Amino acid sequence: MKSKTLLNILGAVLAFMGITMVAPILISAFYNESDFIGFVYSSAICISIGIPIWYFTRTNRSLTNRDGFAIVTFSWIMTALAGSLPFYLSGSIPDFTNAFFESMSGVTTTGASILGNAEVMPHLPNGIESLPHGILFWRSFIQWIGGMGIVVFYIAILPLLGVGGVQLFKAEVPGPVADKITPRVRETAKYLWLVYTGFTLAEVIALMIAGMPVFDAVCHSLTTMPTGGFSTKNASIGFYDSSAIHYIITFFMFVAGVNFTLHFKAIAGDFKGYFRDKEFLAYLSIIMGISIIIFLSLVSHGGALSQINVRDSIFQTVSILTTTGFGSPDYELWPYFVQIILLVLMFVGGMGGSTGGGMKIIRCMLLGKYAAHETRRMLHSRAIIPVRIGKHHVSEDVVQNTLGFFLFFITAFVITSILLTMLGIDIESAIGASASAMGNIGPGLAQFGPTDNYALLPDLGKWILTFCMLLGRLEIFTVMVLFSRTFWK
Repeated sequence: MKSKTLLNILGAVLAFMGITMVAPILISAFYNESDFIGFVYSSAICISIGIPIWYFTRTNRSLTNRDGFAIVTFSWIMTALAGSLPFYLSGSIPDFTNAFFESMSGVTTTGASILGNAEVMPHLPNGIESLPHGILFWRSFIQWIGGMGIVVFYIAILPLLGVGGVQLFKAEVPGPVADKITPRVRETAKYLWLVYTGFTLAEVIALMIAGMPVFDAVCHSLTTMPTGGFSTKNASIGFYDSSAIHYIITFFMFVAGVNFTLHFKAIAGDFKGYFRDKEFLAYLSIIMGISIIIFLSLVSHGGALSQINVRDSIFQTVSILTTTGFGSPDYELWPYFVQIILLVLMFVGGMGGSTGGGMKIIRCMLLGKYAAHETRRMLHSRAIIPVRIGKHHVSEDVVQNTLGFFLFFITAFVITSILLTMLGIDIESAIGASASAMGNIGPGLAQFGPTDNYALLPDLGKWILTFCMLLGRLEIFTVMVLFSRTFWK
């Protein structure tokens, strides 16, 4: 591993984070709020440390796969560390563990928050709504830059890094296969971010037209497209008594859960590409099917045949499946059967190549195909039966990678659940929190449900979940390879 190249990019990451703090600085100045000095100090620290490191470690060497894994992982950690400074130095989150937890939750687009508990933070009597505007914007913004991938973002707009990008792209892009739109990675990243930014602006306009205040519309759009789920309100989207706002956010959550390559192709004129894609059809079918099941379950348990129940069923299905984690209804008041369905959706996640977390629908499809394939092989031991998704043959390498990912994902989930119970967390809460962190969702079950937060979780539990957020966001292997002896030889 080339330590000079690693330091060069980490320096650029740190400096860039400092530069982006100019936006919340201006917002704080506009509202004349107390977080102004905290942002100024944070920006100065990041820029004064980042630029010299970047400048004195400049290099034009190409990257290996080993370099790519290290750079992506440490870039995310550095981004979370830089992102925590405004929370900590402004006094909004005066404890470093909580500040880092909130920041990592943001940049990994998890959306799990420690804000909202008056026992832990008496200086915030109204929870999230007590925070200054600059901090509220920063929470949303770090989710936005984390959505499509912080490293891809730097490749797209910081050509001054002067290093190759293919290894970074492979390590960062969600899903079993990194699908480049163009032969050049930098061009691919630019196109992806243009689409991403365009959808974000479209949502801002739509929410403003629906009656949401401008600041709230911007913040919620910045957290919808990355499927992050941070809100400016304690009650999340449930604060807004407007079906138009709920449906608009539902639509853009749906869009964010789709492979962005399909969006690019649709904009280029191939709209039918959505319906030729087997994963998209499965994604659409899951949403429709689960929404109907939840609605019928609510009605059968005394709910009304109302538009509100239809809206809430669709909203919560899309929110959990895409791992956005916005709250509208309190699903803990729903039947246990529905809660179990939502727990399963936490593991599934959105499409590969989307900003969503979870295992991804394409992997779940491949696991199902492989199970059927092995069953047929037991009946016809000599037959050569390829694994296919639609008309596409899936190579053995991809199948093995998917099986390995599934094993790691479930193992990490089980170990995390056990560790949380050792800290005194009840089983239901531990399972929900573990699934939520690994799937980058935010809300879990019981103590950590949609109307609760993670403030009362012991500090060790917060560090465990922080690591799980990183594992889930970087698709496990990118992080776990750093723990291999072979990597450091």
